[in-house]
Amino acid sequence: MSLLPSDNTPLNRHSLVALETWLGHLGAKKSSSNPCLWIWSLPDWKVEIQMEQDELRVTWEKNGERNQRCFSYGLSRLDVEAAINEGP
Repeated sequence: MSLLPSDNTPLNRHSLVALETWLGHLGAKKSSSNPCLWIWSLPDWKVEIQMEQDELRVTWEKNGERNQRCFSYGLSRLDVEAAINEGP
């Protein structure tokens, strides 16, 4: 049995365990110094995913340049994952 709800389920309907499982399945690693920060290294950029109280803050870094966006927990996991993969 999967810990993850359907891909179309909003993030705010996921448990903390489900959100952490999802980030781990993406390949992100939890920061040892900040339990709300996850680091995901992709071929073209590095992504920092910060679980804030009201939103998911995503920062992409490529060649020293950083771009940041915030995503509502009301968005589906599928939409947020697609946006993260798309990049800044």
